[in-house]
Amino acid sequence: MTDEGVLLFVWRGCVFRVPPGVQPPKAGSLLFCRTLGVRPGERVLEIGSGVGLAAVLAARAGASVVATDVLPEAVAAIRANALLNGVSVDARLGDCYAPVAGERFDVICTNPPQMPTPPGRERDDPAAAADNGGPDGWAILDRVIAGAPAHLRPGGRLVFSLFAFLGPKTAFAKLEAAGLRPSVLARELQPFPRLGYERLEHLRRVDAEGTLPRTELPRTVERLVLQGLAPGAA
Repeated sequence: MTDEGVLLFVWRGCVFRVPPGVQPPKAGSLLFCRTLGVRPGERVLEIGSGVGLAAVLAARAGASVVATDVLPEAVAAIRANALLNGVSVDARLGDCYAPVAGERFDVICTNPPQMPTPPGRERDDPAAAADNGGPDGWAILDRVIAGAPAHLRPGGRLVFSLFAFLGPKTAFAKLEAAGLRPSVLARELQPFPRLGYERLEHLRRVDAEGTLPRTELPRTVERLVLQGLAPGAA
């Protein structure tokens, strides 16, 4: 018999159980959820839902929600937290768009792992998977952006969070290349992440738009929420 206790996260009138191996919501998650703004009746896909924070809140707002994750523990948490908060969320196990092949949505959203990972520091355990975005931070986001047009309804939108050191101009260019009209929905200064200090020299090397101080330790990082709008909006 174990005596590990239960970690709960309470926000906006909802209670979320956070099981071992699944990352609890952090500042970026809250900014993402505050900005998302889904409407009743919309069909929403959240990729990499974690404990289901955005998925549950979107369902409470009246959306029809599909939430995916690569971790079985996260999928179980999404289902449990939807039940705990009295909403219905279709939680599916799988990578990126694989669980929703052939389906289309009004909103695709993700607050993905995007911390650049120095070469030779890759890990595949759940704790690392929640942060690691590949060498330049774009490993998951590139796939989400590239696949969005095939899964968005006309006039649908892709919404995602971004560390400023990945490059807002770069993000705009990637969205435009995918045929999506980019815009900034929100931006916020947040405490610089602890993991970022461990990887600071690598972050400076991939910071093509010069958002990080070159000599001093950064105290904050700008987080953005970006949108890519598909053609066909009224």
